[in-house]
Amino acid sequence: MISTIQPTLEYSGFDRVDVVVEAVVENPKVKKAVLAETETKVRPDTVLASNTSTIPISELASVLQRPENFCGMHFFNPVHRMPLVEVIRGEKTSDNTIAKVVAWASKMGKTPIVVNDCPGFFVNRVLFPYFAGFSQLLRDGADFRKVDKVMEKQFGWPMGPAYLLDVVGIDTAHHAQAVMAAGFPQRMQKDYRDAIDALFDANRFGQKNGLGFWRYKDDSKGKPKKEEDAAVDSLLADVSQSKRDFSDEEIIARMMIPMVNEVVRCLEEGIIASPAEADMALVYGLGFPPFHGGAFRWLDTIGSAKYLDMAQQYQHLGPLYEVPAGLP
Repeated sequence: MISTIQPTLEYSGFDRVDVVVEAVVENPKVKKAVLAETETKVRPDTVLASNTSTIPISELASVLQRPENFCGMHFFNPVHRMPLVEVIRGEKTSDNTIAKVVAWASKMGKTPIVVNDCPGFFVNRVLFPYFAGFSQLLRDGADFRKVDKVMEKQFGWPMGPAYLLDVVGIDTAHHAQAVMAAGFPQRMQKDYRDAIDALFDANRFGQKNGLGFWRYKDDSKGKPKKEEDAAVDSLLADVSQSKRDFSDEEIIARMMIPMVNEVVRCLEEGIIASPAEADMALVYGLGFPPFHGGAFRWLDTIGSAKYLDMAQQYQHLGPLYEVPAGLP
């Protein structure tokens, strides 16, 4: 695949391609301008796709003359390691467009999953409640280092939430958080300044500039290695209460309940077609611990009664912890 790439700074040759994937900056105005211009340079039957991670496909399609030929094609970082591709169906996307993009993703060796349109689609929609649970923990006095350790060593995530936010990019997460808050204000709108805001305002953008929750330096192989950085504690002190020690069980519950609740809502709303596809997307797109099998399999393992009891303990924390009607 890499050997077939031909760099170009112009549209010559675009009239011969079957699929064009836009991957410019995550800004709706910029994306709309690029997509509208690109549509004039391709054949009438060419499929346009956007690699947006949060912006609704139907919103981007509003500037196109042929919205039926447009869909989302969301890859996950690092692209060479994460097999999932979300193929997002907008309001006017045709079945033929979806079929073409699914086939193309499969030909690339990816695992495509078709989801319906909403802010964040499926994977990011369920990821940001998880990040919101993390922000609430820090606000309540948790140490991000312990949260990372518990979620990695005890639950099994490849990265704890602070480390994952650094890899995603604090600036990227800050923008996406605003998109999600606008899309789901009842659950995702917050009335306080959180850790992501504090790091963003301090220009600590994560791995990309070497400073986030952690400090990063390249190792002998040129790969970023995380280290502790005491300077971050004073920044976080401004957005948190006095330090509290949380048990491993409480950290896991407060991190996972918002995600699981949102996964269930996505199934109820038809954003994802089945529990099996939801679990596959979480494992292949987010790195959800494979031995847990995904959110629905984890829910089956612990049992709905135990989960409901666990969630009941934290309902006072707000709408993120309110169990959706689809759970018995």
